[in-house]
Amino acid sequence: MNVEHLIDGWEAAWSSKDPAAFTPVCAQRVHYEDPTTPEPLEDLEALVAHAERLWAAFPDARLERTGERLFNERFLAAPSKLLGTHRAPLAGLPPTNRFVVVHCILYAEVAHGRLLRVRAFFDLYNAATQLGVLPAHGTLGERALLVLRGFGLRAGRGGE
Repeated sequence: MNVEHLIDGWEAAWSSKDPAAFTPVCAQRVHYEDPTTPEPLEDLEALVAHAERLWAAFPDARLERTGERLFNERFLAAPSKLLGTHRAPLAGLPPTNRFVVVHCILYAEVAHGRLLRVRAFFDLYNAATQLGVLPAHGTLGERALLVLRGFGLRAGRGGE
């Protein structure tokens, strides 16, 4: 399978809300992780369950290409963005009805024309600020959170 088609298929699978769409692009024993998975997911069934949780919370979720994809015979990196509106509970967070755009990089190992190991990198803090769960960078709320976490206030930031 052409790597461009493989990544197009990955993005289409996340956007389609069709669990079967992962089958042509992922190995049955696909290893997947991202900042929201407490431990790596170890097979296609676990990946699909993860996607279904996202689809339930963000029914309009879609994954879109944002730039040049890099690849060789075995590994690939692909920039994209996940877009969607938070309409239902997710991991104990009630719906915020906020639209979010989360930029991410997919880094994957390919074997026999399918994704074998996949890791998605994205800024979970930024996603949480878009949802209104955490304060935005540089705000008084962020500084207060840092003080509570034991980091103190740093001189030279925020007009100090």
